[in-house]
Amino acid sequence: MTVRVLIADDQAVVRAGFRTILEAEPDIEITGEAADGADAVRLARRDRPDLVLMDVRMPVLDGIAATERLAGPDVADPLAVLIVTTFDLDEYVFAALRGGACGFLLKDIEPDDLVQAVRVVVSGQGLLAPAVTRRLIGEFARTSRASRPEAGPLPDLTARERDMLLLISRGLSNAEIADTLFLSVSTVKTHVARLLAKIDCRDRVHAVIWAYEHGMVEPGETP
Repeated sequence: MTVRVLIADDQAVVRAGFRTILEAEPDIEITGEAADGADAVRLARRDRPDLVLMDVRMPVLDGIAATERLAGPDVADPLAVLIVTTFDLDEYVFAALRGGACGFLLKDIEPDDLVQAVRVVVSGQGLLAPAVTRRLIGEFARTSRASRPEAGPLPDLTARERDMLLLISRGLSNAEIADTLFLSVSTVKTHVARLLAKIDCRDRVHAVIWAYEHGMVEPGETP
């Protein structure tokens, strides 16, 4: 299956670099390039790529606003958006993820890791750069429960689903969860899919946010 990617960044050299890295892969196709957020929204809606690589700071419309228009909670048919930026400030992380982004990476990522990130996000798993994950967890650790967004009623999760949520929040892959719980990878995939459906989260990244916001996982429970 060919993965179709739109690159949105205001720097031509960055777009060219991403294109070179990704087009070297036989299963990745670049549908187009956008130099600002408004053009990114237009091209993404027109071409419906499998993934939009989205910069944060762009003219006309910034990447956060563009992400909300393509993947926000009010979008009927959202697209997958992976934020790639030089800025790892907390406000960008939270704004991007709450705007519907499936992941957040920094521009110093290695080429092979960028390719892997594209494939992971397109597969529906979602991801965060390790450094960003640590900051995300740290932010929840510093935030009192009273100041977190008001959470809705908790769904009735089974003990196995709670285990899955905790291990996902620790950053474990399906294979690592399978090893931890002595299950097959296919069984873990089934449990994770049911968990995401029950808590109404599109991917693992948003499941982690959901877990913290609902007090299902506390910062001290993560490594």
